[in-house]
Amino acid sequence: MNRNFCRYLRSKEMYTVTQPEEVLERSESEQSSPCHFWCNQTMTAVGPDDQPVHKSACKPGRSCFEE
Repeated sequence: MNRNFCRYLRSKEMYTVTQPEEVLERSESEQSSPCHFWCNQTMTAVGPDDQPVHKSACKPGRSCFEE
């Protein structure tokens, strides 16, 4: 998986036939519908650092980021 994304970032599209990294690497315009993301540590749309979870936010530099 591309390590530019946190290991705890999840999307329901990741549980389909596509590869998880394909879902995260798609641009917003390539997605068939709006994509919902959550943190697998908090199980919500807010990360352990109380910031919103999204593929554009869950990257290196964030305090809770893990490869």
